[in-house]
Amino acid sequence: MTSSHPPHGPAALRPETLAVAAGRPERTQGAPVNPPLVLSSTYVSQGVQQPGEMLYTRMDTETWHPFEEALAALEGAGEPAVAFGSGMAAIAAALSSVPAGGTVVLPRHAYQVTLGFVDDLTRRAGVTVRRVDVADTDQVVAALDGASLLLVESPTNPMLEVADLPALLTAARERDVLSVVDNTFATPLGQQPLAHGADVVVHSVTKYLAGHSDVVLGAAVTDSPEIAARLRAYRTLHGSVPGPFEVWLALRGLRTLALRVERSQANAAELAHRLAAHPGVAEVRHPSLPDDPGHERAARLMHGFGSILGLRPHGGPAAADALVAAVRLWVPATSLGGVESSLERRRRFATESLTVPEDLLRLSVGIESVEDLWSDLEQALDGLRT
Repeated sequence: MTSSHPPHGPAALRPETLAVAAGRPERTQGAPVNPPLVLSSTYVSQGVQQPGEMLYTRMDTETWHPFEEALAALEGAGEPAVAFGSGMAAIAAALSSVPAGGTVVLPRHAYQVTLGFVDDLTRRAGVTVRRVDVADTDQVVAALDGASLLLVESPTNPMLEVADLPALLTAARERDVLSVVDNTFATPLGQQPLAHGADVVVHSVTKYLAGHSDVVLGAAVTDSPEIAARLRAYRTLHGSVPGPFEVWLALRGLRTLALRVERSQANAAELAHRLAAHPGVAEVRHPSLPDDPGHERAARLMHGFGSILGLRPHGGPAAADALVAAVRLWVPATSLGGVESSLERRRRFATESLTVPEDLLRLSVGIESVEDLWSDLEQALDGLRT
């Protein structure tokens, strides 16, 4: 059995400590320090199932609980998180409350599969989709009239626009619009949307929370017992369940979240500063830069500026592709949030938003030496100019 209440209670502990302490087994003599991994698809059961008893792993398993408790503690949630088989499974569950013919408001720049999912809702359920510039608060608020659900990314993927979350979430609540915040980029260490009034927070656990590019997993978090029950019911009925081993690995990764985020954010800020001064760079986006459009808002609302960079080299898409081919330490790969630094040109995907520049590179900054990361980028950029 685990407890989401570490010594002195979670409210007394800072997030960096909660990442380590939450979701541990009870402190009894001879108990393990880490929760055990239970690999079983079914449980001994006869007669009527009693509350708390396990029956079948598509419904529940004790291996999920420590991670769900730890993530809830990090997000400041009153209910345990609900783990899913992927980040998209968590998003699909959160969007399942949109009725046929309803309206979804979401950023024009967001994770491309999220955009594809809401477009599919339009085709099969007649859902209206209103895409907005999430950095334009007035535009978003105006779009909420008559809406069913607001989905926010902040910072957005891949353009790094920063939303005024308190203002948007307050406006959604005043209009009885369900609000969902994808907190994957910021992590719970960067912001806690539930504290600003979000109804649901979703994560691609694959990214920073697990942190080692070896797990595909998602999660949703809420303060509402009713919403939590709906999310769990969706998970069971749709079979969008995570494997116990993946959840156990994600909890193991979560223990070092604060260290990894601290290092990768510092690396990202330093690289952004250097890239902004390089003659081979046409544009660099990172909220740490004083002239970045999201700087003031991120400095006011977030703890840290994140570990994702946007980079546009001089020379257009061909130069962007050449840079990806020229790096030796940076890994050309999709996804993000691992300990290794990676990069990719986003518009190589036909499903990416058409307003994302063709030459935009998304860089996920890892925990390597910043000098080694810079040397690799610098030689690649210098090579474009020869």
